[in-house]
Amino acid sequence: MSKIENFLSASEEEEIVEAIRKAELNTSGEIRVHIEKTANGDATNRALEVFHSLKMDNTKDLNGVLIYVAVEDKNFVIYGDKGINDVVSDNFWDSTKDIIQKHFKTGNFKQGLVEGILMSGEQLKKYFPYTDSDTNELSNEISKG
Repeated sequence: MSKIENFLSASEEEEIVEAIRKAELNTSGEIRVHIEKTANGDATNRALEVFHSLKMDNTKDLNGVLIYVAVEDKNFVIYGDKGINDVVSDNFWDSTKDIIQKHFKTGNFKQGLVEGILMSGEQLKKYFPYTDSDTNELSNEISKG
């Protein structure tokens, strides 16, 4: 088995998908998690490639957020779309990054992702609040490369 298959159990993946569902009840933003073995280079560039391949740049308000994890590289990136980056401060994702990193350092990957996802939903609520007319534009399922 590769490291990506051992990274999260099926029940942990279900908890992460549920966290995405809960977080998206606070915001019109769309949150996805993508996990792969390695970025094969710069993780931010790879996150951008994945963001586009998942069509996350096609949301109505350009408010998609990707939490990209390269397991063997021991690296992750939080990538927000243009609609988010146009209205938030440069350090907007720092607290989310810190909470994920804190849990990842202790090997608690599921908890890091769950807490990071929930925090993302709370933070995005200020700029992109949930409304009754919101639709789930992107899958909540974890994608893997």
